[in-house]
Amino acid sequence: MRFVLSLVLLLLCVQVHAQDYPREKRWADQVVPGLVVGEAVWIAQKNDHKFLSLWTEAEKPRGAIILAHGRGWNPDFELYGVLRVKLAEQGYSTLSIQLPILGGGAKIGDYIPTYPEAAERFHLAANWLKARGYNNVSIVSHSLGATMANQYLINTSDTHVKAWVFIGIINGLEEMFRIKIPVLDVYGSKDWEVTQVGAYERRRQIQKITGSQQVVVADALHFFEQKEDELVKVVVAWLDEVFRNQPKPSER
Repeated sequence: MRFVLSLVLLLLCVQVHAQDYPREKRWADQVVPGLVVGEAVWIAQKNDHKFLSLWTEAEKPRGAIILAHGRGWNPDFELYGVLRVKLAEQGYSTLSIQLPILGGGAKIGDYIPTYPEAAERFHLAANWLKARGYNNVSIVSHSLGATMANQYLINTSDTHVKAWVFIGIINGLEEMFRIKIPVLDVYGSKDWEVTQVGAYERRRQIQKITGSQQVVVADALHFFEQKEDELVKVVVAWLDEVFRNQPKPSER
């Protein structure tokens, strides 16, 4: 009887923290019909689930970005819609991917079981860009999307991603000694308290990685409302510097 009860509780726990595919579909049903810039791309996972990505190609690309949103949102929600378009206008094609999402009441810790699926999506996005001839590939991630990117980068043997930008990260960095690519930590001077408090420790960690930097955007909030242009300038300038001395084959 005790075994049966334990099994039931385990199954309930798994259900609570399972990826919410119906909610993901509802987001897609709202986003895709309203697209004005870019196109919808559906990428298949090993379990045959196809997740939405928004592809926005730069006119003369210097590289490509995998754009990762925060907790519970979608690839075109507010800040992410602005970034995917403005970064493409500045010469970096963007693939804004749908990360795993849970129900609306899910807390940050509830997302931990979704990290492996998030890692698969980052991996598939990198392969998608590689297949299209992109060599200068980076990840630009925000909030919980940055935490998911952290988990992906410390647990992958992929070498196609050459740089990582995290914006307004809400968790501490983990196992940064495993990351060998340049890192940019960006946050607002009026960001969430947890992000500001952790800045010193994050700076201490990324200083050990060649080419890495931390930038504070004055007066910016967590979602960079009215500060999107300043954020784009910081990201583009840093990526240009990272890729400046690398070979520049045709980026399609």
